[in-house]
Amino acid sequence: MKDNSTIKYILLILLFILGCFLSLFYGGTENILSSEITEHNFIFWQLRVPKTITAIIAGSTLAVSGLILQVIFRNPLAGPYVLGISSGASLMVAVSILTGNALHLFSDFFIGKSFIVLSSITGSLIVTLLILVISKKVSSNIVLLLIGLMFSQICGAIQTALEYFSNPNNLKTFVIWGMGSLANTTNQDLSIFVPFSLVCLLALLFFIKPLNALLLGQNYAQNVGINFNRSRFYLILISSVLTGLTTAFCGPVAFIGIAVPILSRMVFNSSKQQTHYAACILIGSIILLFSDALCHSAIKSMALPLNMITTLIGAPLVIYLMFRNKHW
Repeated sequence: MKDNSTIKYILLILLFILGCFLSLFYGGTENILSSEITEHNFIFWQLRVPKTITAIIAGSTLAVSGLILQVIFRNPLAGPYVLGISSGASLMVAVSILTGNALHLFSDFFIGKSFIVLSSITGSLIVTLLILVISKKVSSNIVLLLIGLMFSQICGAIQTALEYFSNPNNLKTFVIWGMGSLANTTNQDLSIFVPFSLVCLLALLFFIKPLNALLLGQNYAQNVGINFNRSRFYLILISSVLTGLTTAFCGPVAFIGIAVPILSRMVFNSSKQQTHYAACILIGSIILLFSDALCHSAIKSMALPLNMITTLIGAPLVIYLMFRNKHW
């Protein structure tokens, strides 16, 4: 079993390296390996490297966030969108973009982008705080899951109203952001995105034991000495921060949070969450690296929306799971 898992990890690492190579040197309007030296340096260090790092971090954060929520709710179809975390982040970004231009908040690009980042994190945290307050009153994960879905619907309805009453220019900016992209992240953005994401990912290592216990239910977790409410509180908080950060810099990337943990369980038949933690980081990174390469190479001189590619990959996988496991 160990040898089999080792082989799987080696294959995932090889796919990861291949994905990094494609993201760094291939895709877009031209092959970077054939570019002039000066142009090569600019494209490589200012465009390709930030995009590749963003794909790795975003794939890891969304996949791990989905893993946390699926373990807490013991439901393979749970994800950042289910609790309304992503919807809260998107709503606040909609407020920033659709009203920010009218208030002249985006006169400087960096200030405008910083405002979007802060808005996204604020939106995710607001919804998370509401969920956490409710979680202290509600012991049932199913009820909490349904409440999260209602928050998602409420945020979506308010966002639709903002879109309806906004002017066309602002609406176009928001729609493009909503399609998801890894190419808009700069080296300056990474100085915020990378350290905060790594802190959250490393913090989760201290909750591996509670994750393993929570997988077997609240009663089992309490019997082995796990403080159920406190552990759930911190785990949902980590998930929301990871989701808010990624949504801020990349837009609402679809299906990674749901599909990757499912794929991890298909590849590694293990109940140990440390195994799936490592696998989700690798698989999430691989999917986003290959998805981004496909976005920039499928049609010459045109980049396809990232959400379109991730949805075409993730949705069939979720449908397959539902047919394969009808009792879920």
